[in-house]
Amino acid sequence: MELAGKEILVLGLGITGRSAARFLCEQGARVTVADERTETEIGPAVVAELAAELGSRVPVITGRPFPDPADYDLVVPSPGIPYARYGTRARRAWGDIELAGRALRIPIAAVTGTNGKSTTVRILETLLRAAGLRARAAGNIGTPALSLVGQPLDVAVLEVSSFQLESVESFRPRVAVILNLTPDHLDRHGNFSRYAETKRRLLAQQQSDDSAVLNFDDPVVAGMAATAKARVVTFSATGSPEADVTLDGGSVYLRRENLRLPLDDLRLPGIHNVENVLASVAAAVELGADPRRCAAGLAGFTGLPHRCEEVATLGGVTYVNDSKATNPGAARRSLESFRAPVVWIAGGRNKDLGFAELVDAAAAQVRTAFLIGEAAPALEAALAGRVATERAPNLEEAVRRAARVAEPGDVVLLSPASASFDQFSGFEERGERFRQAVAALADGETR
Repeated sequence: MELAGKEILVLGLGITGRSAARFLCEQGARVTVADERTETEIGPAVVAELAAELGSRVPVITGRPFPDPADYDLVVPSPGIPYARYGTRARRAWGDIELAGRALRIPIAAVTGTNGKSTTVRILETLLRAAGLRARAAGNIGTPALSLVGQPLDVAVLEVSSFQLESVESFRPRVAVILNLTPDHLDRHGNFSRYAETKRRLLAQQQSDDSAVLNFDDPVVAGMAATAKARVVTFSATGSPEADVTLDGGSVYLRRENLRLPLDDLRLPGIHNVENVLASVAAAVELGADPRRCAAGLAGFTGLPHRCEEVATLGGVTYVNDSKATNPGAARRSLESFRAPVVWIAGGRNKDLGFAELVDAAAAQVRTAFLIGEAAPALEAALAGRVATERAPNLEEAVRRAARVAEPGDVVLLSPASASFDQFSGFEERGERFRQAVAALADGETR
């Protein structure tokens, strides 16, 4: 589809929508941008900046219902706009990932899954750079995928969410990585089966000269190998002898290459991060990177903020910020990462996913759980009889109480298993407030 001269409607004025509008204008399209939020809600400076960039010829509609998608040649939805809002009326709908896939002239590595996407794309970016390739991570990680178009790169590494996969048509990554699948975003997708099918779309357009890197230990992900048209490369953190890339003692073992890469200097805690490393190494090799050179990049990778981030050690107690654990599966993996007793802070906005899968891990690891937010009653009910619990009115009070309960050698862990939007603007603010609360404890110690 030639974009020049086409009537295109961009839905949403977030980071992704703004980048799509800029890109489409550069292609000569006739663009209309719409957001149902008011200018005040979006931010007057944001609206003014976009209007100045795009010029008066681009209508910017705010504070009103979306225009009819049927009136446009193409609709470009932001990830936060559900398919139901445009899909039945649009002649054609492409999200920013579809547009980027058509515009980029370099190999694309695309990573999806329920948990670990951002960490994996950052690890993969680091490994590729260590191997001498010009690589950059973008997509759902916060940098728009379309910002990579025209940059002097050898590889684009894209984090792709299930929301973004709703609006792809011919997107074909050279390497597709699916990390894991546990229930999440069911309010959007309806049920786990539909959620998994949306994730499977990452593989749909691949061909035999592409690669699909799949988690052998996850039965749903491993099952996708049966219908994959790409070459399948499997990874296993349990050391399965049937997988192509496995954890073997303290090394990554690449079976096809008969090569071991030591993990002695890896600074990322938890078996879930070992999975992320295995997937990243497998993807890097499929992209042609020298695995020995890649290995040099692992030692310097320290992880991302709000993801099992060690904040401080006070009085022999380690405080860990895992605010990004916004679903039960992520929190379970976080709990299983520690050998020391855990004083757990959990809760937030309940996604109605159920907390049963957390109970065994919590019972084995948690000294006391301090529960906050809207999900506190459901978590309390799930943990009843297995874990000592106490409700706290807010995060700061939970940190103070956790500090009183924790003993030297313990870990105070913020791993909410819930969304943040009952009390915070996002997981980032929640994690930053945790850091501040821990800093307040430290300040009290020094007085």
